[in-house]
Amino acid sequence: MINKLLFSGALVFESLSWAMIFREPTLLEGMLYIVLPHAVACILLALALWMFLPMRYKSPVPWAPLFLFSIAFFIPLLGMIGVIFSVFPALYLQRKREEQVWQATGVPGLPFRPLERRHSPMFQDGGLQDVLFLATDPERRLNALLATRRMPSHESVPILKLALRDPADDVRLLAYSMLDQKESGINHRIERLLDRLGKSDDESPEATHVGLARWYWELAYLGLAQGSVLDHILGQARKHAEQSLALQSNPEVHLLAGRIALEQGDLSAARTSFKHAETGGIRFEKIAPFLAEAAFAAGQYEEVPRLLARLPQHALSRPPFADLARYWL
Repeated sequence: MINKLLFSGALVFESLSWAMIFREPTLLEGMLYIVLPHAVACILLALALWMFLPMRYKSPVPWAPLFLFSIAFFIPLLGMIGVIFSVFPALYLQRKREEQVWQATGVPGLPFRPLERRHSPMFQDGGLQDVLFLATDPERRLNALLATRRMPSHESVPILKLALRDPADDVRLLAYSMLDQKESGINHRIERLLDRLGKSDDESPEATHVGLARWYWELAYLGLAQGSVLDHILGQARKHAEQSLALQSNPEVHLLAGRIALEQGDLSAARTSFKHAETGGIRFEKIAPFLAEAAFAAGQYEEVPRLLARLPQHALSRPPFADLARYWL
C-alpha cells in the first residue's frame, strides 16, 4: 500500500514540475515550481524503488537510496523514466540461476594453535631425540620410546640409551626394559649357536662360527656392551670369524673380521682382511669407508680424501657420507 502512495505522489509532483515548464516561469518561480516538485518526486520514487529491492541491494544505507535519487534527479526529463525501466525489468525478469556445483571460498588464515589435538599422540613433530630432550610431558616421552620399536636396532638403541638419563622413572624403566629385551634376544641366539657348535652332528660348523661372530659383533655394534665386557665380546667375535675362515674362505666374513679388528684398533689385521674381502669379490665402494677410517686412525690423513673420492657420487651426496665429502673433498 505504501509503495502505491509513494509512486502516486512521485507521479503527481513530477507532473506539476512538467506543467510549469510550459508557462515560461522566472528563475525564482522555476526553483519553486519546477526544481522543488521534481526533487520531491525523485525522493518519493527513490524510496519506493528502494523498498522493492532485494535485501542484499538495500545496503549500505543511505547510499543505496541516494544513488537512485541521484540518477533520477540529475538527469533531466529522462532520469525518472530511466530508473523505472532499469529497476523493474531487473526485478521481474531475472535470469534463472543455474545450479552451483561448487562453492568458492577464500583461503583461510592459519590458526594460532592446532584445531585438533590428540591426548596421546604416537608420533610428534621433529625427531624422537628432540621429544626426549624437549617434551615436558612424560607420556609424550614414553610414546617416543614406543615408536622406536618400528626402527632398526642401530637407530633405536642410541635413543633408548639417551632415555636412561630421563628424570621420570617410568621413562627410564621402559628404556632399560627395551634395551634388556634387545640384549636378551641376541644372547639367546648366541646360546643356541654355542649349543649347536658343541654337538658333534653339526653339519656346517663354519656357518655356526659365522653366526656367532655376527651376533657378538651385533652386541658391540649396537653399544650394548662397554669396558672389559666389550673387549671380551670383540675378542669372541674375532675368534669365531677366524675359525670360520679357517674352515671356508668367505669375502663377507673377511669384511666382518676387518671391521672387528678395526674396532679393536688392530689396523694392520683390519687392512689385511679388507684386502682379502676385495679380492674375494666385495665391491670397493663397500670397503672404502672402512679403509678411510683405518687411514684416519693411523694418522695417514692424505689417504682419506683419495679413498672417499672412489665412492659413487650418489653415495657422497647423502648421509652418512655427505658431511665427510664436504670436509675432505
